[in-house]
Amino acid sequence: MLAIGGWSEAACGLVRYSGGGPAPSLKGRYSRSAGSAKMSATVPELKQISRVEAMRLGPGWSHSCHAMLYAANPGQLFGRIPMRFSVLMQMRFDGLLGFPGGFVDRRFWSLEDGLNRVLGLGLGCLRLTEADYLSSHLTEGPHRVVAHLYARQLTLEQLHAVEISAVHSRDHGLEVGPPPGPCPPPRGLALALRRWVLGLVRVPLYTQKDRVGGFPNFLSNAFISTAKYQLLFALKVLNMMPEEKLAEAVAAATEKQKKALEKFLPSSS
Repeated sequence: MLAIGGWSEAACGLVRYSGGGPAPSLKGRYSRSAGSAKMSATVPELKQISRVEAMRLGPGWSHSCHAMLYAANPGQLFGRIPMRFSVLMQMRFDGLLGFPGGFVDRRFWSLEDGLNRVLGLGLGCLRLTEADYLSSHLTEGPHRVVAHLYARQLTLEQLHAVEISAVHSRDHGLEVGPPPGPCPPPRGLALALRRWVLGLVRVPLYTQKDRVGGFPNFLSNAFISTAKYQLLFALKVLNMMPEEKLAEAVAAATEKQKKALEKFLPSSS
């Protein structure tokens, strides 16, 4: 169990694989060596590596690429609660939340080309570039996977256009296999490469007066693999939410999950 600064792996909702703003502006505000040390005090740590290091990994490693699309949102909930930003994630058929994207076969595709092939099936013509690269983290589990995250800030109008495009995409609401390519997926990853996507959802980056409604409630959901960690990581390093607000939201979500477990599990007394 990974636990750093009071945030446990269970609290972050990490579900291991079972087979299954732009980077330039970020570089001026965050370095991997100094930033990771600061992050480790408040966010459960996965091993972060650079893009160069990730590209040097051997053929025994699989690469997953996902995209966080977001936009500043000046709106107010109920006319009084600032919305701050709108961030897109997606709901899968298995009930887990994650970012749009998937596995990339490095034998035939660059990270960006592979990611854009997957995004093209679900989000239309949006294309990301190396300039949108944010981070790479190594995941634990039966398969050796390095999880790459890309982030691009859009206007609110552009974000809404992506949502509309997703509804009209070829695979919207369907259970489908990996996108067509020059070869089948590696054995053991076929299930992970299948995409069960119900649709896009917006992450509520606000907390209501009860300190549970909004972001804490959202964090109490289940997330696929590193998606929850990547969300918290991106919100922190992109300065989209104050560090103390992130900690408060995670604590509230953890407490809610704890109470739910106590309600359904038999008492040990």
